[in-house]
Amino acid sequence: MMKHRGIFTIVVVFLCLFMLQPAYLASSAESNHAFHFGFKKSKNGGLASINEEGFKEILQKHGAIFLGDTTQKELYLTFDNGYENGHTSKILDVLKEKKVPATFFVTGHYIKDQPDLLKRMVAEGHIIGNHSWSHPDITTVSNDKMSQELNRVRDEVTALTGQMEMLYLRTPRGIFSERTLAKSKELGYTNVFWSIAYKDWDPKNHKGWRYAYDNVMGQLHPGAVILLHAVSKDNADALGQIIDAARQQGYEFKSLDQMKKKSY
Repeated sequence: MMKHRGIFTIVVVFLCLFMLQPAYLASSAESNHAFHFGFKKSKNGGLASINEEGFKEILQKHGAIFLGDTTQKELYLTFDNGYENGHTSKILDVLKEKKVPATFFVTGHYIKDQPDLLKRMVAEGHIIGNHSWSHPDITTVSNDKMSQELNRVRDEVTALTGQMEMLYLRTPRGIFSERTLAKSKELGYTNVFWSIAYKDWDPKNHKGWRYAYDNVMGQLHPGAVILLHAVSKDNADALGQIIDAARQQGYEFKSLDQMKKKSY
């Protein structure tokens, strides 16, 4: 009888664990649920919004950047540099002439391919941020692999340029999960998303400087983090006009290091 009770107890425990397993797996999967960053675009000077996207609380929880102080007419200019298409020198020329700071998010390919441009970025007072070494969907790699991707970019940028800290991360294609936010924060990064962007990453889709200008100026709003891709000739050609027009509206361009308040 005692033997049967022992077997019965083991079976019950096994069944309970089996029944609980799907819930455990669901919980684990949920923490790595992939989000593609998106937002409701600004119109007529109103604020961009992520309230309809379902990940606002996750960004807040992990201190990610989407907007600066929306009570101030401040703008934060950022560029994604996955590879070089011949336009970054012009972008840097404009930034230097206009005395505007920017953050450039770079990949391993860019580091290996464009060391002189990286040195110039730092020498002229800009920030180099992390865009990962090989540009993967970061939600599909392990924490260890993610650490390797980010550490290699940081270490090689430091060795090349002397920039001692790398504090900002933009995940490839804006894909993230709660796990990746938590792990990158643990590594010392602030995840940087954006509140102004348009389809500018295809260098074959050239439409002229006015197209870039209208897309950026049409979304302008207080506290905006602007995402531009440096592969775009349209962006390089329009940048000076964008800066001048924004300043005429009373906006000030600031570095991410100067952001004192984050809004959502």
